Order: sequence, then structure tokens, then C-alpha cells
Amino acid sequence: MLNIEVGGNLVNIAEVVLKIIDAYVDTKQQAFQNFIENMQSIQNIQNEQSEQAFALIASLLNPQVDARIFEIISFALLKVYYSDQAIYWGWTPDTLIEDSLTLFKTGRTNANDGGIDFVMKPLGRFFQVTETVDVNKYFLDIDKIQRYPLTFVIKSEASADSILKAIRYQAQQTYQVRAIVEKYMAAIEEIINIPILLERFEEIQNKNKLNRVIDEIILHSKVEFNLDNFASKDDQNE
Repeated sequence: MLNIEVGGNLVNIAEVVLKIIDAYVDTKQQAFQNFIENMQSIQNIQNEQSEQAFALIASLLNPQVDARIFEIISFALLKVYYSDQAIYWGWTPDTLIEDSLTLFKTGRTNANDGGIDFVMKPLGRFFQVTETVDVNKYFLDIDKIQRYPLTFVIKSEASADSILKAIRYQAQQTYQVRAIVEKYMAAIEEIINIPILLERFEEIQNKNKLNRVIDEIILHSKVEFNLDNFASKDDQNE
């Protein structure tokens, strides 16, 4: 029982609370089901109607989308986007090798991953996906990796500059020592917001690599939502 006092009378609100929880779960499940159906539609039309497939994915990059869906899509976009970039490195100038940038997802959304959602090889860049501009959340993630530079992928349409200004302002209200604020701010390597993701998605589309994004979304959706029956394009062709 879960009792509260109303007008001097005890009222059991357990049943109401359970109904609210059930309604919340149903809403989430419906959102995931809609996402899955959208991905299935995109998979079917990606070759014949690439513009429509592009628009469907782009429409899911918005502040209201579920956090897990946003993380999956942002990872897929960034992985394909960075794959076109390469660096040259080696132990000596005569032994330099070319190595493409590769992004890896560390696990499921909300996993205990130590504040890291994506890792980039070979640069060793760390990415954290978030939907808040709460300075405590940012600095906690930075502290988890001992203030190692961290790129934040943010489910926000606010500009990167305004987000940084908001974080700095909150930090200055929290920490009186300016040097502490600057150390934390220096650990924010880059802010990637929704407009930046959309810009990079357009670049991917212009390079005719939309199918790679779709394949990545499907692959990680299967992991995130336990979709063993959600076959990828390659699976269907076997």
C-alpha cells in the first residue's frame, strides 16, 4: 500500500501510481515500435527513394526523441562521417602509416560505461551523449575520466556557443576559483548539437553513403532493443 493523507483521510494511491507507470512504459514501447517500423521502411526504400529515407532519419534528430534512439542515430552518423578522415602516424618519419578514424560504441544507452559512450581509434577521442546543459552532469563525466578531453553530443538545437556559455556561467556560479572553471572547460573538446549532426548527415548523403548509416542504425538497434528478428539488408539477402 502507498498511503497519503488527504483532508484528514488516508488514501491508497498505489493503484494510481501503477497505472501511471504502466502508461509510461506503454508510451516508451510504442515509441520504440514506431522507431523500428520507421527503420524497416527506410531499409526497404533506401535505394529507390534515398531522399525520403534521408528525411525520415533526419526527422528523428530532434530534442523530443527518446534518448536511446538519439544515441543510436548520432553514433551511426558520426561513425560514417569520421570514416572518411584519416591520419598518418608512426614511430619514425619513415614508418608513417595511414589510419582511418573509426568510432566504436562502448555499450548500451545508460550503461555503466564510466562516462564514455563512443571511443575513436586511433586518436583516442572520447564522446559522451547527453540531453542536459546541467554543469554538474558535464563536470561529473569529465571527472570520471580524470579531466581527459571529452566531446559532448547534445540532444539540443541550441548553438554550440550558447551551450558552452551556459555551462561556463553555471560553473562560475558553482566554483569561485576561476582556475578550476578553466580546467573543466578546457576538458570540453567539442560540442556536437543537433544542427551539427544534420550538417554532417547532409555531407554523408551527398557522398551517397546513406546506406551505411542505415546499416549502422539497424545493427545497434538490434543490440539496444534485443531485436533478434530485425534482419539487416545483408541478412535478408543471405
